[in-house]
Amino acid sequence: MKHPFLCLLALSISLLSCGYRQDDLPPVPMIAVGLMEADTVTIGKTDASGNVVERLTLAAADVDSVMTIQPLEGGALEVDGVTIGVGFHWEQRESQRFAGSLRLLRTPGGLTVINDVDLESYLKSVISSEMSADAPDELLKAHAITSRSWLLAQLEKSHRRETRHEEGDEVTVWYDRDNHTLFDVCADDHCQRYQGISRVSNDRVERAVACTRGMVLQHEGKVCDARFSKCCGGRTELFESCWEPVEHAYLPSIVDSDVDSIACALDAEEGVKQWVESRPDAWCANPPREVLASLLNSYDRATTDYFRWQVTYTADSLGRLIERRSGRKVGNVKSLTPLHRGPSGRITRLEIVGDSGRYIVGKELEIRRTLSPSHLYSSAFVVDIDGNGPGATVTLSGAGWGHGVGLCQIGAAVMATQGRGHLEILNHYFPNTEINTIYQ
Repeated sequence: MKHPFLCLLALSISLLSCGYRQDDLPPVPMIAVGLMEADTVTIGKTDASGNVVERLTLAAADVDSVMTIQPLEGGALEVDGVTIGVGFHWEQRESQRFAGSLRLLRTPGGLTVINDVDLESYLKSVISSEMSADAPDELLKAHAITSRSWLLAQLEKSHRRETRHEEGDEVTVWYDRDNHTLFDVCADDHCQRYQGISRVSNDRVERAVACTRGMVLQHEGKVCDARFSKCCGGRTELFESCWEPVEHAYLPSIVDSDVDSIACALDAEEGVKQWVESRPDAWCANPPREVLASLLNSYDRATTDYFRWQVTYTADSLGRLIERRSGRKVGNVKSLTPLHRGPSGRITRLEIVGDSGRYIVGKELEIRRTLSPSHLYSSAFVVDIDGNGPGATVTLSGAGWGHGVGLCQIGAAVMATQGRGHLEILNHYFPNTEINTIYQ
C-alpha cells in the first residue's frame, strides 16, 4: 500500500499545473521517524518552560503491542540515551527532545520508539542536525528544500529493491531508506539526521523552513530524489555508483567550483592518484576553521581531515579487520585493486587479495565499511603497499567525506558565505530541476 500522502501529492502536482492557488493545496503531511530500539526507554514530559515535570521508564513488558505518549500542552517529549552517528567514528549517546507524539512498539528486540511529527517541524530539526543552526541563511533554505525533496521522493517509492547480491567470492551491497519497515525514515545518517528540537537554537532556522514551506525540487513533474553528503572532495558522484542502477538527469557528476579545477583524468588510476594527492580549487576544500565553526555541529568539527585524508594498516591487521567486518577470510592483505570507479574517483567495485583468499566487494558504502572499524570517509582512495608479509604497510589516501552524490554540504555552505543564494546553490548541485510548492 502506498503512503497515505501520495494521493495528495499527486493531486497537488496536478493543481499546480492547472494554476490553482496555494490555498487549494493539501496540508502538510505527518511522518513517522524511527528514533531508537532498546530494552527499556526513559521518556520525560516537559512543560511550556522546558522543565521536565514527569518521567516514565518503560520496558517491553509494559507495552502490550503499541503505546502512544502525548506531550503536555505547550511542551515536548524528552528521550534519554538516543544514539547518533550509529556505526560511524563520531557515534555517541545523548538525550533529545521532540515535538509531536511518541509511539512505542513492542518488537522481538524490545521497544522501538517512533516520533509522529509534521514534516515541516521535522525539517527544522534536520537542517539544524545535518549542519549547524548558525549556518548561513541561504544554506539553511537550500538544505530545507533538498531534505524535503528527498523525504517525499522516498515516500513515493512503493517497491522494495534487492540491496544485496552475493555470488561466489563477490558481494554487492547498497543501503537505502527502504530498508526500514516500521516507520518512514530513521533519525540517523542512514536517512537524514534528526536530533530533536534542541538543535533548533535560533529563529533563522524557523524562517528558513517557513519561507520554503512545501517547496521541492522536481524533474519532469516528479519530486527529485535529492541526495547530499558532507564533502564531495572536489567532484560529486553519480547516484548509480552508490544505490540502485538508475540514472537521474538531475544528479550528474559535477566539479564543486565555478571552474573546472580537474586537470587529470579520473577514469584512470594514475589520474585518480594525481587528483587525491592534489588540493584542487573547490568550495569544499577545507574552509577556514572560523567558517567551519558556524557551519558544523560540535561532533562534526572534530573531523578536520575530511577533504583529503589518509589511513594506514599493516597487512595482517587489515586482513583481520576485513574478516571481522565481512566474514571473509583473506589473510595478510597483498593487494587492493579497484575494478570500477565512478567519475569522482570513488571505487564502486574493489578486489581484495590476501595470502589466504580473494574477495570482491561493492558498492561504495560496503567498501568503506569493510576497510574500517567504522567507515572510511569515502571510497575515493588510492592504495600504496610497502613491503611484504604480515608487517607490510597498507596506506589508503583518499578524498571527501561521504558518498558525494548531489549537494555537497560544506561546498554549499561556502557558496552561501560567498553571497550565493539558495536558488543558485540548488541549480549548481541539481541541474535540470525546477522548484514547486506541493502542499500548504
